[in-house]
Amino acid sequence: MNSAHRPRKRFGQHFLVDSETISRIVEAIAPQANDTLVEIGPGEGAITHALAARSGKLHAIEFDRDLAAGLKRQFSDRHSVQVHQADAMKFDYSSLGTDLRIAGNLPYNISTPLLFHLVEHREHIRDMHFMLQKEVVDRITASPGSKAYGRLTVMLGCFMESLPLFDVGPESFRPPPKVWSSVLRMRPLPVAHFDLGHPQVLSRLVVQAFGKRRKTIRNALKGFASEEQLIACGIDPGARPEQVAIDRWVSLANSAAGQNEQAK
Repeated sequence: MNSAHRPRKRFGQHFLVDSETISRIVEAIAPQANDTLVEIGPGEGAITHALAARSGKLHAIEFDRDLAAGLKRQFSDRHSVQVHQADAMKFDYSSLGTDLRIAGNLPYNISTPLLFHLVEHREHIRDMHFMLQKEVVDRITASPGSKAYGRLTVMLGCFMESLPLFDVGPESFRPPPKVWSSVLRMRPLPVAHFDLGHPQVLSRLVVQAFGKRRKTIRNALKGFASEEQLIACGIDPGARPEQVAIDRWVSLANSAAGQNEQAK
Protein backbone atom coordinates (compact mmCIF):
# COMPACT_ATOMS: atom_id res chain seq x y z
CA MET A 1 0.00 0.00 0.00
CA ASN A 2 1.37 3.40 -0.98
CA SER A 3 0.78 5.44 2.18
CA ALA A 4 2.89 8.29 0.77
CA HIS A 5 0.03 9.42 -1.49
CA ARG A 6 -1.30 12.79 -0.42
CA PRO A 7 -5.14 12.75 -0.30
CA ARG A 8 -6.59 15.22 -2.79
CA LYS A 9 -9.42 17.32 -1.49
CA ARG A 10 -10.85 18.00 -4.96
CA PHE A 11 -11.38 14.25 -5.39
CA GLY A 12 -12.94 13.93 -1.93
CA GLN A 13 -10.26 11.42 -0.92
CA HIS A 14 -10.46 9.91 2.58
CA PHE A 15 -8.54 6.64 2.68
CA LEU A 16 -9.80 3.84 4.89
CA VAL A 17 -6.97 2.72 7.18
CA ASP A 18 -8.64 0.88 10.08
CA SER A 19 -7.97 -2.86 9.72
CA GLU A 20 -11.00 -3.91 11.77
CA THR A 21 -13.35 -1.88 9.58
CA ILE A 22 -11.70 -3.26 6.45
CA SER A 23 -12.27 -6.81 7.72
CA ARG A 24 -15.91 -6.08 8.55
CA ILE A 25 -16.52 -4.73 5.04
CA VAL A 26 -14.91 -7.73 3.37
CA GLU A 27 -16.92 -10.11 5.57
CA ALA A 28 -20.13 -8.23 4.72
CA ILE A 29 -19.38 -8.58 1.00
CA ALA A 30 -18.34 -12.23 1.44
CA PRO A 31 -16.69 -12.64 -2.00
CA GLN A 32 -16.78 -16.10 -3.56
CA ALA A 33 -14.35 -17.72 -5.97
CA ASN A 34 -16.72 -17.40 -8.95
CA ASP A 35 -17.69 -13.75 -8.29
CA THR A 36 -16.88 -10.81 -10.53
CA LEU A 37 -16.25 -7.84 -8.25
CA VAL A 38 -16.03 -4.18 -9.19
CA GLU A 39 -14.35 -1.86 -6.69
CA ILE A 40 -15.03 1.84 -7.22
CA GLY A 41 -12.39 4.18 -5.82
CA PRO A 42 -9.91 1.61 -4.48
CA GLY A 43 -7.47 4.40 -3.59
CA GLU A 44 -4.37 2.85 -2.07
CA GLY A 45 -5.88 -0.65 -2.18
CA ALA A 46 -7.01 -0.94 1.45
CA ILE A 47 -9.60 -3.61 0.70
CA THR A 48 -8.52 -4.47 -2.84
CA HIS A 49 -6.07 -7.21 -1.82
CA ALA A 50 -8.62 -8.98 0.39
CA LEU A 51 -11.30 -8.79 -2.30
CA ALA A 52 -8.93 -10.00 -5.00
CA ALA A 53 -7.82 -12.96 -2.89
CA ARG A 54 -11.38 -14.21 -2.45
CA SER A 55 -13.01 -13.42 -5.81
CA GLY A 56 -12.63 -14.83 -9.30
CA LYS A 57 -12.21 -11.49 -11.09
CA LEU A 58 -11.76 -7.98 -9.74
CA HIS A 59 -12.11 -4.76 -11.71
CA ALA A 60 -10.75 -1.71 -9.85
CA ILE A 61 -11.97 1.66 -11.15
CA GLU A 62 -9.78 4.55 -10.01
CA PHE A 63 -10.03 8.12 -11.30
CA ASP A 64 -6.75 9.39 -9.80
CA ARG A 65 -3.97 8.69 -12.30
CA ASP A 66 -1.25 8.34 -9.66
CA LEU A 67 -3.28 5.92 -7.56
CA ALA A 68 -4.27 3.91 -10.63
CA ALA A 69 -0.62 3.62 -11.64
CA GLY A 70 0.29 2.45 -8.14
CA LEU A 71 -2.47 -0.18 -8.18
CA LYS A 72 -1.30 -1.46 -11.56
CA ARG A 73 2.17 -1.94 -10.10
CA GLN A 74 0.79 -3.69 -7.01
CA PHE A 75 -1.25 -6.14 -9.09
CA SER A 76 1.03 -6.51 -12.10
CA ASP A 77 1.39 -10.25 -11.41
CA ARG A 78 -2.32 -10.86 -10.72
CA HIS A 79 -4.15 -11.59 -13.97
CA SER A 80 -7.46 -11.78 -12.12
CA VAL A 81 -7.20 -8.06 -11.26
CA GLN A 82 -7.77 -5.37 -13.88
CA VAL A 83 -7.22 -1.72 -12.97
CA HIS A 84 -9.22 0.84 -14.96
CA GLN A 85 -8.05 4.46 -14.81
CA ALA A 86 -11.50 5.89 -15.47
CA ASP A 87 -14.31 8.14 -14.25
CA ALA A 88 -16.76 5.98 -12.29
CA MET A 89 -19.52 8.46 -13.17
CA LYS A 90 -19.16 7.69 -16.88
CA PHE A 91 -18.08 4.07 -16.78
CA ASP A 92 -20.13 1.45 -18.66
CA TYR A 93 -20.53 -1.21 -15.97
CA SER A 94 -22.57 -3.43 -18.27
CA SER A 95 -19.34 -4.03 -20.26
CA LEU A 96 -17.89 -6.01 -17.32
CA GLY A 97 -20.51 -8.75 -17.04
CA THR A 98 -24.08 -9.62 -16.15
CA ASP A 99 -23.79 -10.58 -12.46
CA LEU A 100 -21.58 -7.91 -10.94
CA ARG A 101 -20.91 -7.35 -7.25
CA ILE A 102 -19.92 -3.73 -6.73
CA ALA A 103 -18.19 -2.21 -3.71
CA GLY A 104 -16.35 0.92 -2.72
CA ASN A 105 -15.57 3.73 -0.36
CA LEU A 106 -17.31 6.40 -2.44
CA PRO A 107 -16.15 10.04 -2.44
CA TYR A 108 -18.93 11.92 -0.67
CA ASN A 109 -19.01 14.69 -3.27
CA ILE A 110 -20.17 12.32 -6.05
CA SER A 111 -21.93 9.54 -4.13
CA THR A 112 -25.53 10.49 -4.96
CA PRO A 113 -25.15 11.01 -8.73
CA LEU A 114 -22.96 7.89 -8.90
CA LEU A 115 -25.69 5.80 -7.26
CA PHE A 116 -28.18 7.00 -9.87
CA HIS A 117 -25.68 6.14 -12.62
CA LEU A 118 -25.34 2.63 -11.20
CA VAL A 119 -29.12 2.25 -11.09
CA GLU A 120 -29.09 2.57 -14.87
CA HIS A 121 -26.94 -0.60 -14.98
CA ARG A 122 -28.96 -2.51 -12.35
CA GLU A 123 -29.82 -5.38 -14.72
CA HIS A 124 -26.13 -6.30 -14.66
CA ILE A 125 -25.70 -5.98 -10.88
CA ARG A 126 -26.29 -8.59 -8.16
CA ASP A 127 -25.52 -6.36 -5.18
CA MET A 128 -23.57 -3.31 -4.02
CA HIS A 129 -21.74 -2.53 -0.77
CA PHE A 130 -20.72 1.07 -0.23
CA MET A 131 -19.18 3.28 2.42
CA LEU A 132 -21.16 6.52 2.36
CA GLN A 133 -21.73 9.54 4.54
CA LYS A 134 -24.03 8.38 7.36
CA GLU A 135 -26.52 11.16 6.61
CA VAL A 136 -26.88 9.89 3.04
CA VAL A 137 -27.40 6.30 4.21
CA ASP A 138 -30.03 7.52 6.68
CA ARG A 139 -31.85 9.25 3.83
CA ILE A 140 -31.65 6.27 1.49
CA THR A 141 -33.02 3.85 4.10
CA ALA A 142 -35.54 6.18 5.79
CA SER A 143 -39.10 5.06 6.52
CA PRO A 144 -42.19 7.11 5.58
CA GLY A 145 -42.95 9.69 8.23
CA SER A 146 -39.33 10.31 9.26
CA LYS A 147 -37.49 13.58 8.68
CA ALA A 148 -34.85 11.80 6.58
CA TYR A 149 -37.45 10.42 4.15
CA GLY A 150 -37.36 12.36 0.90
CA ARG A 151 -36.53 12.43 -2.79
CA LEU A 152 -33.45 10.22 -2.45
CA THR A 153 -35.43 7.61 -0.50
CA VAL A 154 -38.18 7.46 -3.11
CA MET A 155 -36.09 7.60 -6.29
CA LEU A 156 -33.58 4.94 -5.19
CA GLY A 157 -36.22 2.91 -3.35
CA CYS A 158 -38.09 2.34 -6.62
CA PHE A 159 -35.18 0.29 -7.92
CA MET A 160 -33.12 -0.86 -4.94
CA GLU A 161 -33.58 -2.65 -1.63
CA SER A 162 -31.20 -0.94 0.82
CA LEU A 163 -29.96 -2.09 4.22
CA PRO A 164 -27.61 -0.17 6.54
CA LEU A 165 -24.98 -2.51 8.00
CA PHE A 166 -22.80 -0.55 10.45
CA ASP A 167 -21.43 2.91 11.19
CA VAL A 168 -17.79 3.96 10.90
CA GLY A 169 -16.19 6.83 12.82
CA PRO A 170 -13.95 9.53 11.30
CA GLU A 171 -10.84 8.08 12.99
CA SER A 172 -10.96 5.11 10.60
CA PHE A 173 -9.82 7.31 7.70
CA ARG A 174 -6.81 9.31 6.57
CA PRO A 175 -7.47 12.20 6.71
CA PRO A 176 -10.47 11.93 9.07
CA PRO A 177 -13.66 13.37 7.54
CA LYS A 178 -15.79 15.74 9.59
CA VAL A 179 -18.74 13.35 9.57
CA TRP A 180 -19.57 9.73 10.42
CA SER A 181 -19.87 7.15 7.68
CA SER A 182 -22.02 4.03 7.22
CA VAL A 183 -21.70 0.86 5.19
CA LEU A 184 -24.75 0.17 3.04
CA ARG A 185 -25.88 -2.94 1.17
CA MET A 186 -28.07 -2.45 -1.93
CA ARG A 187 -29.75 -5.07 -4.10
CA PRO A 188 -31.75 -4.42 -7.28
CA LEU A 189 -35.46 -5.07 -6.88
CA PRO A 190 -37.27 -7.34 -9.36
CA VAL A 191 -38.25 -5.39 -12.48
CA ALA A 192 -41.98 -5.56 -11.75
CA HIS A 193 -41.70 -4.86 -8.01
CA PHE A 194 -43.14 -1.34 -8.27
CA ASP A 195 -44.15 -1.37 -11.96
CA LEU A 196 -42.77 2.13 -12.49
CA GLY A 197 -43.46 3.08 -16.06
CA HIS A 198 -42.51 6.75 -15.94
CA PRO A 199 -39.44 7.51 -13.77
CA GLN A 200 -39.07 11.02 -15.21
CA VAL A 201 -42.62 11.91 -14.15
CA LEU A 202 -41.94 10.47 -10.70
CA SER A 203 -38.78 12.58 -10.45
CA ARG A 204 -40.71 15.76 -11.26
CA LEU A 205 -43.38 14.86 -8.72
CA VAL A 206 -41.01 14.25 -5.82
CA VAL A 207 -38.84 17.28 -6.63
CA GLN A 208 -41.91 19.52 -6.46
CA ALA A 209 -43.42 17.83 -3.42
CA PHE A 210 -40.31 17.60 -1.27
CA GLY A 211 -39.36 21.13 -2.24
CA LYS A 212 -42.48 22.09 -0.28
CA ARG A 213 -42.38 19.36 2.35
CA ARG A 214 -43.96 21.54 5.04
CA LYS A 215 -47.13 21.77 2.97
CA THR A 216 -49.77 19.10 2.58
CA ILE A 217 -49.46 16.93 -0.51
CA ARG A 218 -52.61 18.62 -1.82
CA ASN A 219 -50.94 22.03 -1.79
CA ALA A 220 -47.43 20.85 -2.63
CA LEU A 221 -48.66 19.29 -5.88
CA LYS A 222 -51.23 21.93 -6.76
CA GLY A 223 -51.45 22.18 -10.53
CA PHE A 224 -49.76 18.80 -10.94
CA ALA A 225 -52.23 16.36 -9.36
CA SER A 226 -55.84 16.88 -8.35
CA GLU A 227 -57.27 15.90 -4.98
CA GLU A 228 -59.39 13.24 -6.70
CA GLN A 229 -56.27 11.83 -8.35
CA LEU A 230 -54.47 11.67 -5.02
CA ILE A 231 -57.35 9.81 -3.39
CA ALA A 232 -57.58 7.39 -6.34
CA CYS A 233 -53.91 6.55 -5.78
CA GLY A 234 -54.44 5.87 -2.09
CA ILE A 235 -52.90 9.13 -0.92
CA ASP A 236 -54.45 11.28 1.80
CA PRO A 237 -54.50 14.83 0.34
CA GLY A 238 -53.90 16.18 3.85
CA ALA A 239 -50.74 14.15 4.37
CA ARG A 240 -47.22 15.61 4.16
CA PRO A 241 -44.95 14.43 1.33
CA GLU A 242 -42.75 12.42 3.74
CA GLN A 243 -45.79 10.39 4.86
CA VAL A 244 -46.44 8.95 1.39
CA ALA A 245 -44.98 5.47 0.84
CA ILE A 246 -42.96 4.66 -2.29
CA ASP A 247 -45.67 2.49 -3.89
CA ARG A 248 -48.14 5.39 -3.62
CA TRP A 249 -45.67 7.75 -5.29
CA VAL A 250 -45.25 5.24 -8.12
CA SER A 251 -49.02 4.93 -8.51
CA LEU A 252 -49.36 8.72 -8.69
CA ALA A 253 -46.56 9.02 -11.27
CA ASN A 254 -48.16 6.39 -13.48
CA SER A 255 -51.54 8.11 -13.11
CA ALA A 256 -50.13 11.54 -13.94
CA ALA A 257 -48.29 10.18 -16.98
CA GLY A 258 -51.44 8.47 -18.21
CA GLN A 259 -53.42 11.68 -17.79
CA ASN A 260 -50.83 13.60 -19.81
CA GLU A 261 -51.03 11.03 -22.60
CA GLN A 262 -54.82 11.32 -22.74
CA ALA A 263 -54.60 15.10 -22.91
CA LYS A 264 -52.41 14.98 -26.05
